[in-house]
Amino acid sequence: MSGPAWRLALAAALLMALASGNRGALGLLIGPLNGASGLGLGTLSFVAALGQLGVGIAQPLVGHWSDRHGAARVIVAGAALLALATALPVWSVAPASVTLSLLAGAVAASAVGSNGVLVGEVNRRLGTARAGIAVGLIGAGASLGQMLLGPLTQWLIDERGWPAALLVLAALALLAWPLALAWRHGPGPAPRAPARPTWRDLQGPLRDTRFWQAAGSFGVCGFHVGFLAVHMPGVIERCGLPASLAGPWIAVAGAANMLGSVAVGAALRRHDPGALLVGLYLLRALAIAALLVLPASAPAMLGFALLMGASHMATLPPTTQLVARAHGVERLGLLFGVVMLVHQAGCFAGIWLGGVLAQASGSDRTLWLIDIALALAAAALVRPRTSARRREQAVQQGA
Repeated sequence: MSGPAWRLALAAALLMALASGNRGALGLLIGPLNGASGLGLGTLSFVAALGQLGVGIAQPLVGHWSDRHGAARVIVAGAALLALATALPVWSVAPASVTLSLLAGAVAASAVGSNGVLVGEVNRRLGTARAGIAVGLIGAGASLGQMLLGPLTQWLIDERGWPAALLVLAALALLAWPLALAWRHGPGPAPRAPARPTWRDLQGPLRDTRFWQAAGSFGVCGFHVGFLAVHMPGVIERCGLPASLAGPWIAVAGAANMLGSVAVGAALRRHDPGALLVGLYLLRALAIAALLVLPASAPAMLGFALLMGASHMATLPPTTQLVARAHGVERLGLLFGVVMLVHQAGCFAGIWLGGVLAQASGSDRTLWLIDIALALAAAALVRPRTSARRREQAVQQGA
């Protein structure tokens, strides 16, 4: 990539770091907010799940606004709302205030670090052939945010209290404002007005089985990452391990996420995206099975973090490529907004079901078994696309 292209990808990665780091800290704050508001784990889980569902509903709109009016305006507005929503419980821990904070913060973060906005714009300006590594870098940015803000949030909670942690996260959200400038002067010309997508452009893809295979597999990804983001600190405690292990777990997962995202983005130059997705979902299923079999210990839990991190955001580049190759890049912001709606529906299910099962049984085993089954289903969804693409390549070579 050229210098301007690298700067654009780096700005997108940092925006994703701010948004994902802010939301990734939610799991560390569920306990303190539960104690302060008295809402209960089940209710808080449902509210957090609703927030993720709200993100999914907002994603097509955010992608559409970005396609129409430019990503910079969407990012600036989202950062302002994210800062306000994050800081709200500092002034009021009434159930209504905490609920509003979780809901508005989730939607605002989706505007700052939206896959539809950032990935769509990068693919449009760089082109599908050059965007694989750039999209991998964006996924790595999400990991960087979790790796840095997770331990920082844990330290602030332990040393300064949860209100200080929320205020710091709110201030960091405003760093998105200068980063938004890169989206006003990114490389390449902006699309001409006649080429801008409309809602009618969804009709063709929504009738395409390939689109729903990609979206369905990404919905499974949402179930998985939503549960991890909100409930992993609780999982660690329910395994009989110290709560302080949550910060290092997030850091290890974040570091592995960076490597996995960039590696998979680079691998797209030589490998079919469907094949890569099959491998990633099978890796998740095997890692969860190992967690269930091995005795609970800090090394085992950190090893689990390593494997989960390596496959966390690594699904983003190949999923993007599946959609972009089938339907083009000019409407990718709008189309990937729909894919993200499916992803966030998965997040809703993972967060809500995880809280309900944990509260009812005090164990996460049932949730993990469901997660294994879903990972295998996601691999099956994308595998036919891999076979079909190989057949197409064979036909082309024979011709």
